[in-house]
Amino acid sequence: MADTTVDAPVCDVDGTCYCPLTGVIDTLGQKYAMQLVSIIGAHDSLRFVEIEEHLPTASTSPISKRLDEFAEAGLISRTQYNELPPRVEYSLTDDGYEVRTRLEPLLEWASTDE
Repeated sequence: MADTTVDAPVCDVDGTCYCPLTGVIDTLGQKYAMQLVSIIGAHDSLRFVEIEEHLPTASTSPISKRLDEFAEAGLISRTQYNELPPRVEYSLTDDGYEVRTRLEPLLEWASTDE
């Protein structure tokens, strides 16, 4: 299990502070990022076209870019099958599932009508 302790922000001599969440916030703050974590996490794996069906107003480019960023960050795995037509499936990694689990309370809070 991952270490859940949070280090205090580190401040440079000029007073600039570096929060350990900066990289996470930068990644999850991107367009469609949280939706993709939720959508992919709700399934064992999804093909790109299936992901697009869950985001009908989204264009292909930002979805593709987020998937590439998530794969690079180790949040999703991309499996390409050597068959015709080509088939690629996306699924959350263990780290991706941990992010999804930690996002659930935030998403529940955001969906309240208060």
